[in-house]
Amino acid sequence: MSRLVLAVDTATPAVTAGVVRLGSGIEVLAEQVTVDPRAHAETLTPNIVGALADAGVEVGAVDAVVVGCGPGPFTGLRVGMATAAAFGHALGVPVYGVCSLDAIAAGTTGEVLVVTDARRREVYWARYRDGVRVDGPAVNAAMDVPAGAGAVAGSPEHAALFELPRLAPVYPSVTGLVAAVSDWDAAREPLVPLYLRRPDAKPSAAKR
Repeated sequence: MSRLVLAVDTATPAVTAGVVRLGSGIEVLAEQVTVDPRAHAETLTPNIVGALADAGVEVGAVDAVVVGCGPGPFTGLRVGMATAAAFGHALGVPVYGVCSLDAIAAGTTGEVLVVTDARRREVYWARYRDGVRVDGPAVNAAMDVPAGAGAVAGSPEHAALFELPRLAPVYPSVTGLVAAVSDWDAAREPLVPLYLRRPDAKPSAAKR
């Protein structure tokens, strides 16, 4: 049985939204991506609306929502996950959370390291074998990331910190997001963001 899936991710500077038909394979009907680390909130909904229009799909026809849960910055993740949860609630359809690094690694072969920008001169990372995660996700300085991969994918600026052959995947794609769902028939679980560390913003200390 085929199903229409809305896929979104805001864990990286890429604000991604797309519509996929899932049946015997993954057919991308439309995908819109805006690369802007400061415009997740402003661009995600227009990208969703645009992708639905490009796919010729009414929002009410969506059967499921997939969202990248990071790791990523607090604000970006909150935008994507809250939006996905809102669509799922409004439509009465399941929402599946996946690791955004898994979406980048989907379809890769061999031993692959995936890295994205964690700021503070650090990277979010995970290691994969034939697209299956075998270590991570975690956050470290690049020099502290365990060795052992044969290639690297993800943020070009941060992939360049590793003396490994570079693979094409840079940001989570809608194909990768949908491919990262391990069980479409599993019971729905609460969405859990992969922050991996405390948010940068901290409340002011109370005056004594």
